[in-house]
Amino acid sequence: MLKLLSFSLSLLLGTISLQAQTSPNGKITMKQVDDGFVVTYQKQPVVHLSKVGIETTNTGQGLRFEKMKRTAKVKADYHMLQGKRLHCTNKANEYVCTYRDANGKPLRLVIRLYNDGIAFRYELEGLGGEQLLQEHTTYSIPEGTRRWFQQWSDGYEGFFPMTTTGEGRRHRWGYPALMEPQAGIFALIAEANIERRQSASSLVNDGEPSLYRVFNDENKALLSGEWHTPWRVVIIGSLADVVESTLITDVSEPTQMLDTDWIQPGVVSWIYWAHNHGSNDLNIIRQYIDMAATLHLPYMLIDAEWDEMKDGNCVADALAYAHKKGVKPMIWYNSSVGWVNGAPGPKFRLNKPEDREREFAWCHKLGVAGVKVDFFAGDTQANMDYQMDLLESAARHHLLINFHGSTIPRGWQRTYPHLLSTEGVYGAEWYNNVPTFTDRAARHNATLPFTRNVIGPMDYTPCAFSDSQHPHITSHAHELALTVLYESGLQHLADRPESFFAQPQAVQQFLSRLPAVWDETRLIAGYPGESAVIARRSGHTWYVAGINGTDSEQTLALSFSRLHLRSPRALAFYDSGQKDQPWDIREITALPQQLKLQPRGGFLLVIE
Repeated sequence: MLKLLSFSLSLLLGTISLQAQTSPNGKITMKQVDDGFVVTYQKQPVVHLSKVGIETTNTGQGLRFEKMKRTAKVKADYHMLQGKRLHCTNKANEYVCTYRDANGKPLRLVIRLYNDGIAFRYELEGLGGEQLLQEHTTYSIPEGTRRWFQQWSDGYEGFFPMTTTGEGRRHRWGYPALMEPQAGIFALIAEANIERRQSASSLVNDGEPSLYRVFNDENKALLSGEWHTPWRVVIIGSLADVVESTLITDVSEPTQMLDTDWIQPGVVSWIYWAHNHGSNDLNIIRQYIDMAATLHLPYMLIDAEWDEMKDGNCVADALAYAHKKGVKPMIWYNSSVGWVNGAPGPKFRLNKPEDREREFAWCHKLGVAGVKVDFFAGDTQANMDYQMDLLESAARHHLLINFHGSTIPRGWQRTYPHLLSTEGVYGAEWYNNVPTFTDRAARHNATLPFTRNVIGPMDYTPCAFSDSQHPHITSHAHELALTVLYESGLQHLADRPESFFAQPQAVQQFLSRLPAVWDETRLIAGYPGESAVIARRSGHTWYVAGINGTDSEQTLALSFSRLHLRSPRALAFYDSGQKDQPWDIREITALPQQLKLQPRGGFLLVIE
């Protein structure tokens, strides 16, 4: 049974209780308590910041609170080129807490209460060549609270297992971190708007198992003048509120790019899942270019090792063939700061500014549409700056970007709209690497819509009907549903050409028309790890995708009232339950109010 938050709001609000601050819609309130804050949602306590503060080598020790005041009404109203919705709006009330340290230096804690969560950051001034030491921000998460946390790794490739304890676990946790502090009320802890001179952060519970402190990765920058942290973000509300939130981009810097017409999201044919070393073989590359042309996919990715192509061929031959077929090619690079020794190439072509400019100019000249850069080195300030260097250089040469082996999105998709996807996920390529994924994939797949994919585009590389090195036991409809269930500005299809061409014509036609841009997104049903049903609209068409994350048959209750449909007619892709004929594809004139899914099964509806 779910154990609810054990602290009593009336007791917590005793020591320094000030008048509560509220979000514009009144659902979220915050009160200062002792050294921190308590945040409530519809009068239910959901987030307890038990401590706040940040220290540099000369600032921040011995903080004392001075005052809090409301400073502004904040409105977000902007358009995206990709994501869960194209037109994003939100509102917040902004408050500023002023502190002074033992030396009298000021520190401001800027807090925004949005309609779907909170965002806060620290602002310092008068810095004189100081270094960041540590942050004291601490989330108190009582034992017994359900949570879906991922053990931190520099590539964010891990599972989000449900647990109710912080004990007996590794001590460092990556964002996003989902918890259910009250039954049916969720809070997703994340971070947004990484800028120059900033590292990214994660969570550590290196002391009490219930205390999760913000841990800033290595930052060797000397901080002078004014400086602030990234936004610490907590999305709060129902599961639908969390899944549909744009809070990560709401608090991120708008793009300064004036010309964005060249940025075109799309679907990509992808070699690696079936052929680890396929991109050094022109014959295999041609198969995937032909697949993209036949299925009308705009892009094809030439992956690692294209710099050592077999049989006297070179990458220019592959690029020329792609252009002949009307397919836009993308190519892969090793970032050469993470996995270098023993890793594939090309290497060391992007590290120096002059080399990077020369390489990207060469790509543009040969008609390369974008680059996939892989194997980064974690969340350090140096690594964040390097990725921004790559983004800014790529923009100058009109190259799309896909980061792999990389940190998670933190709002850069708004600041740099040509960043169309980021890995930062334990995705389908792991069928190629280890046997672990086979038995855990379905539950993991049904967790990602509520965790990783909430914060930004996710290059999971979905949709495989055949097997890689290790088998998958998810159904055909489950696999097809992932192409809609997961949002990514570059949606890489994992399977072999012959496998796609063996599918019914309706499946091939669906893939040919699959959007990579969505006008809006709605959560229909689901619970982390058990099931997920999401509806996404492209133009006048709704795509509804659902999966069963369990090993048992499951009946889902469905309501389509939030879609405001004029016609119930749809093309339905179901599992037949038969091994030899796995598909049940039919036109329906009434949308199902209940749907029985086979173990690890799924479905997809296309409602014109």
